[in-house]
Amino acid sequence: MPLSSAEESLCRLIASRHAAMVEDLRLLVAIPTGQNHAPGLDQTRSVLTSRLAALGADAESIPGDPRPEWLYGAGTSSPAPPTAVCRRHAGIAGREVLLAGHLDTVHDPASSFRELTISADGKTATGPGVVDMKGGLVIAVHALEALESAGLRLPWTFLLNSDEETGSYHSERAIRAESARVASGGAGGAAGVGLALEPATADGGLVVERSGAGQFMLEVHGKSAHVGRDFASGISAVMALARCIVDIDHISNPAAGRIASVGPLRGSSATNVVPDLACAWGNVRFTDQTAADDLSSSLTEIAEQHSGSAGALPRITVKTSFIRAAKPAGEAVMRLAEAYRAINLDLPGGPIEVPFARTAGVCDGNVMQSAGLACIDTVGVRGGGLHTPEEWIEIDSLTTRCQALALLMLRLQPEPVDAGRFGR
Repeated sequence: MPLSSAEESLCRLIASRHAAMVEDLRLLVAIPTGQNHAPGLDQTRSVLTSRLAALGADAESIPGDPRPEWLYGAGTSSPAPPTAVCRRHAGIAGREVLLAGHLDTVHDPASSFRELTISADGKTATGPGVVDMKGGLVIAVHALEALESAGLRLPWTFLLNSDEETGSYHSERAIRAESARVASGGAGGAAGVGLALEPATADGGLVVERSGAGQFMLEVHGKSAHVGRDFASGISAVMALARCIVDIDHISNPAAGRIASVGPLRGSSATNVVPDLACAWGNVRFTDQTAADDLSSSLTEIAEQHSGSAGALPRITVKTSFIRAAKPAGEAVMRLAEAYRAINLDLPGGPIEVPFARTAGVCDGNVMQSAGLACIDTVGVRGGGLHTPEEWIEIDSLTTRCQALALLMLRLQPEPVDAGRFGR
């Protein structure tokens, strides 16, 4: 539907903040937050929670939970980062909106890719995390500030975690608890909704359906022996693992939405020793819980098939962690998606087409929705090159996506926008 006069005023207000958004993006991009870099994560968290506190939000720091010890890369000395939950809903009626954004990136803090670089034509910019998802964080903060400046009060919570890129193990409990609270009625009495600030797809689309994902590890114990003098008495853990990997390759069926991929491997450090220990870590993707259960069962069966009988070597164990459930495009999700699409068609600089997409990629939206919260999760900025040194943002999307986000939050409220509320 066409924008009301109140919505048009809000869009103009957001457009006037464009230069400030660019500068905020420059600030956040220059703070390294990749690979659990605690100083950068702490600084970014402080910057954003201070901005939200200025809007009247109460901030809670929820300690991070440890990751399972067996996960690849889990054995680090860095403490689990906290999750900041900033709530502004006391005394405000309406449908609470849970905004979810992650502070971390995949980029090495020591790399030369460290700052925002704007193209000669001013249309794009590159930088670590510029689109995934520091641009999303910027537009969310400015959307909330613009709503406040316009005199529009609605209940919201902004959750900021620091480990989405590594599976959200530290923050999963906090995400799930806050999502369940908002879904059950939150502070405003009406069942709330979730909006995750992941970037749009390459064509500016909105993801409405995601696969689930999980991690697994195979650990193989064999018997060591000297390769030249006593090879026959050895039992190679590496060879047993190799047989398992070949079989794991056969259980994938991408067309059916079932994927099992083996990544990092660990075996012997010497070529003249029959290895007595080998490990492999992998990732699975699945379209529903049945597929997840089937993949888990298949991994167990493969381990049993290649293990020695009656407890004999090789001994193979499987460990799994499937915490990101599949995110189907249910009725509530599609209502949110259609509302967001309609808003983009009516933006002042529009119409902007928003195609719908499905992906095997996962994000915190998977966790939010599995906790019972209707959620769309690509309402961040437009760009591309995610997780690469060419990561880029379409600079104009700071304004248009901020406008769309603010308008969506308004249109989700039970009461229609009242132009008389502006300027109070």
